This record gives sequence, C-alpha cells and structure tokens, in this order.
Amino acid sequence: MAITAAMVKDLRDSTGAGMMDAKKALTETDGNMEAAVDWLRTKGLAKAAKKAGRTAAEGLVAVAVSGGKGIAVEVNSETDFVAKNSDFQKMVSGIAAVALTVSDVDALKAADMGGKTVEQAVTDAVAVIGENMSVRRMATLTGGQVVTYVHNAAAPGMGNIGVLVAMTGDNEAFGRQVAMHIAAANPSALSEADLDPAMVEKEKQVQIDIARESGKPDAVIEKMIVGRMQKYMAEVTLLNQQFVVNPDLTVAAAATEAGVEITGYVRLEVGEGIEVEKEDFAAEVAKLKG
Repeated sequence: MAITAAMVKDLRDSTGAGMMDAKKALTETDGNMEAAVDWLRTKGLAKAAKKAGRTAAEGLVAVAVSGGKGIAVEVNSETDFVAKNSDFQKMVSGIAAVALTVSDVDALKAADMGGKTVEQAVTDAVAVIGENMSVRRMATLTGGQVVTYVHNAAAPGMGNIGVLVAMTGDNEAFGRQVAMHIAAANPSALSEADLDPAMVEKEKQVQIDIARESGKPDAVIEKMIVGRMQKYMAEVTLLNQQFVVNPDLTVAAAATEAGVEITGYVRLEVGEGIEVEKEDFAAEVAKLKG
C-alpha cells in the first residue's frame, strides 16, 4: 500500500512520533493506522504523545562560544529534576554545539545531531526520560569578543540563566562581571536607542498621569517628567545602570575604565514568559478519586 504524506501526518498528530518513525511504522504495517500506533508504542516512540500537551517550563539554558560568535539555547522539561539528569544535560550540550552552526531555532531543530535531527533526538529523549521536552528558543550574538556566564550552573556551560556579552577590546574578566550584572539586573535593552519606542512612550504617559495628580502647573510637570524618564532609563538600560561591582559607576563608565566597549548582550532565563497552570491540592485529590 502506498504511504501518503497525509497518512504520515495523521499518525504523527495522534502519537507525537517523528516523521521518519511514523513513515516506517506505516510501511511496516502496510498502512494500517491502528497497527502503526501499536508498532510505535512497542518501540517506545509513541510515549511522547501523551506528554506533548503538558507544560514544560523547567530545563536548562546552555551557552557556547566559537571565535566571535556566541549562542544561548533554552531546552525545556516539565520538572527541575530532569535538569539534573546527566542524559538530559548531555543532550543539551550536544544541542548547544549544533546551535553554533545554525542561525535560528527552526534551523536548529532540523539540524543533524548524531545521525538524527535535533527535534527527533528530543522526541526520543521524551520517550526515554518520560517528560515533555522542547527546544524553545535560541539567540546568537557576535562581536570582537563574546563572554558567557551561567547562573545556578547545573553543569559546565548550562544553568537557570544564560548570558552572552559582546564587546570590543580584550578583557574577559570584566566581560564576565558585566554578564553577572546582566543576570542579576535583567536590563530591557543595551541603551536608550535600543528600547522599544512604544514601551518608552507608555512609561512617559504613565509618569505624566502620575505627575498631574499632584496638581502642579504644566511647566513644573514637564521638568518632573524629564527627571523621571532619566531615572527610568537608568533602571532599564544596561549602559546606564549602576554597575553592581561598583555602584559609583554606570556600566558604560566602568567599561570605559576597563578599556572596552559593550556592543550587545543576550539574557535567557528558563521558563521566561511561560504560563504554568497551577492546580490546588483539593483538585489534585479529586482527580485521583475520579
């Protein structure tokens, strides 16, 4: 029986298996969908299906550098226990190495890693480890020198937060201090020019509304807004923040003293922006009774 792309898609949708595994299952069972599902189950390749809908908000961020290019990759799991699993860490390390050769997360998922795609390797790991996992995102940074830092390291080069800092000049020790600063301070952008104009305008309007509540004249309010927006920029832009190592200096001033110029950064934190559904204990017990 001819195996069509539509048949492969239907089997993948129902089992969560990879494309090549789904095609092989259909070939082995002469196109019998039910038998193909059983074939995948016996091979341990359909286990991912039941887990694919579960929220994966834990995991690791891995960082790697080659020459003047650095990458940060977030690979998610359902629990932080998996982040401590040596097999999971080995897989994440391999994915980070592959990420250095591609430009974005879609290319990463399709890239070869040990004879199979990264996406298939993750699917196979789901079947073995027993949790939903995913390669969620990656970021690339280039510069004269790229320095890395991981916070709460679970293994070399991977942890809860991954930071890359690009700079001119050669001062790795200072670059690492800046990376640690970024991990702690979580700036919104490198400088004022890099901020989203809509975000700046929204903040300005909020400050205007607050100032008007004071009942002061418009001329006074205008001066108040200038000062408040300067304070806002000092809080959210890396170069204008007080340097955690020496709060008497801004990060930009500290960089000048160190003989470097910071040209960019990346900060990825595990689970950032993922909504995790929380269920109370009574609901969990009720489920068990059902």
